[in-house]
Amino acid sequence: MRRNYTRQRDAMVAGDADALADLLTEDFVLTHMTGFRQRRDEWLADVQSGQMAYHSIQDVAITVDITDGPGDQPVLTARTRTDATIWGSRGTWPLQLEIHFVREGARWLAAYTVASTW
Repeated sequence: MRRNYTRQRDAMVAGDADALADLLTEDFVLTHMTGFRQRRDEWLADVQSGQMAYHSIQDVAITVDITDGPGDQPVLTARTRTDATIWGSRGTWPLQLEIHFVREGARWLAAYTVASTW
């Protein structure tokens, strides 16, 4: 999961929507800090077009919560300082990314992410 997150972060900063797509489930949903829910393909299109440009993402803290039991999904929580231009507005935000993972074959993929400020 940490490896997946690191690859997501690097792909976001590189604007590499193809690399990012490979790390997400087909039905992935990103909930932005505003509460706006964005489906995978819409988000990737915004990353590809530059409508969502991530200039830098600095990790402040990363935790992983793994619980045992049927239906339990591991959750990686990353507190970051994210410098981004989102739909024309640039800022640096203290973002908390709560990334829920599922196992698909031999890989862990992000099923959904909830972003908030901290």
